[in-house]
Parts: sequence; structure tokens; C-alpha cells
Amino acid sequence: MAGQWDENDRVDAIALGWLRERPGTPVEGIGIVTRVWQCAKLLGEDRGRVLAAAGADAATLDLLSVLRRSGPPYELTTRELTDRTQVTAGAVSQRVARAEREGLVARRGEQSSRAVTVTLTPAGHDVVERLVDRVLGREADLVSRLTPDQQSALTELLRLLLNSLQDQLGEQRPTQVGST
Repeated sequence: MAGQWDENDRVDAIALGWLRERPGTPVEGIGIVTRVWQCAKLLGEDRGRVLAAAGADAATLDLLSVLRRSGPPYELTTRELTDRTQVTAGAVSQRVARAEREGLVARRGEQSSRAVTVTLTPAGHDVVERLVDRVLGREADLVSRLTPDQQSALTELLRLLLNSLQDQLGEQRPTQVGST
């Protein structure tokens, strides 16, 4: 098994260190999990910088993007937003309140009722269009060193891994890398 590791690779060096110090330690996941973890951190930090430079944040982009992708009339109930953003109802409520104060969304219905509808305003539509182009363009640039075939293969492998993890660990609402 030691033949599959490159001692000059930082992640592989972790596995090799464990194998040297504790022969028999299960290190098969290190090459995958550590790299996925590091990629997630790097991509998350880069997205944060891109959004900060545009005067926005990931939570706002997430909310506005979900509404924009819903199609005309760009509105969803808070329950639908909770399901589609995969964050808690409390987090959705906070995001909606902040976006409403900024004029990016409008709420309709009783706030104490579950029948609150959130609509993307024209200002919110303009913001999401601008942000999506910046963020998705940047992400396309970041993965452009992979060929289209490599991107497709990696997408499929990550889909399989994510589905397997969800089967084993249950549907969990991710927040950010490392937080629970």
C-alpha cells in the first residue's frame, strides 16, 4: 500500500507518517477526505473574498440565488426556502429579514404564520445577476486547469461520494467547513 503514496505530497506525507508510526492504521481516506476538506476551505475562502469585493456575503447570495432559480415570479414560502437552502428556519428568517431591510426581497403574509411568501425585488434581481456572474465565473476559472472530461469525472465521483455520505450519515444541513 505504501507504493501509492508520494512522500513529496503534503497530504500523502500525513498518511505515510501514520503508517510509519502506527502500522495498520486505516489511512485510505486521508488522500480523499483531507483533499476535499482543503479544497472546500480554499474555495469557501475565495468565494468569501469575491463576494466581499462585491459588497455581499454568501448567505445573501444563497437566498437571492434560490429565489432567482425558482423562476418567475421569483417567490417562495419560507418553508420552501428552508428546504432549498438547506439551512435552519431560523437562519432563513434572519437572511430574509436582512435582505428585506436592504430592499432585496419583500415578504407577504403573517410573520407568525408558516404562510410567509418571500419575493425577489427588482433590486434583488439586479444584485443576484451581478453576483452570480462573478462567483460562477470565478469558480469556472478555478477549475479550468482540469479538462472537460476530468471535470465531468470529478463531478460524478463527488456526486457518488456525497450520496454515499448522506446515506451513511443522514441528511444534514451543512453550514461551513469544520462547524457542527
